[in-house]
Amino acid sequence: MNIPESKIEQFHRDGYFVLESVIPDEHLELLRRVCQSAIESKNAEMDAQGTDVIGISHRDQRYFIRAMPSFPELREFALGDLMASIGRSILGDTIYFKSDQYVVKYGSSEMSFSWHQDSGYAQKRIGDHPELMGCWCALDDVSEENGTVYFLPKQRFGNGQVVDHVKVEETNDLAGYFGDDPGEPVIAPAGSIAVFSSLTFHRSGTNLSGDQRRVYLAQYTAEPMPGGDSIDANKMFVQDGRLVEIAD
Repeated sequence: MNIPESKIEQFHRDGYFVLESVIPDEHLELLRRVCQSAIESKNAEMDAQGTDVIGISHRDQRYFIRAMPSFPELREFALGDLMASIGRSILGDTIYFKSDQYVVKYGSSEMSFSWHQDSGYAQKRIGDHPELMGCWCALDDVSEENGTVYFLPKQRFGNGQVVDHVKVEETNDLAGYFGDDPGEPVIAPAGSIAVFSSLTFHRSGTNLSGDQRRVYLAQYTAEPMPGGDSIDANKMFVQDGRLVEIAD
């Protein structure tokens, strides 16, 4: 698909933009089906460890689950034409797939997610790194009621620079903004994608809807992530503007 120039300009000005209802139905169903399997797998991991909390995942409240390493069928979407089109508009003609995860909030959960930059997490882990492009893919209609994401336009805080983050002991979150700006909510139908920079502050609210709010998040870079961490796939999937075959 062609990404409107106005969206690209918004990305460079504000640090994000939203494409509504762009995920094909067959891929939306794939993402939802795998999401359920990923939750079941994470619960089994918690059972094995005798805990209800692993990292920033909390059983039956919110989940952050690495996806493609365990569910290679997601390559059909994450390494497909739509993601390539979005990536070319922001990153150029060389694109690496970095990583992906499911982010799920259960209904009637009081858990929110603190203001942070994704680069804040990466900075703590590996230090200096290239800017990431995140694609926050809504698997359900998203609203303020069910805990949608809020973006803080970069000119309102951070100015496109990595800010020091601190750990929130109650949740294991990292947080980097503690001001009063509520940010801009993404209110959009299922199948929409919020595209954002890893330097853009974002948060999410509590889910009071009674239903799950499911999101698939894929991240990409224009050059490999340093450090050799297994979290970072560093798989080139667009070269000279064209999709390339990625070996397993």
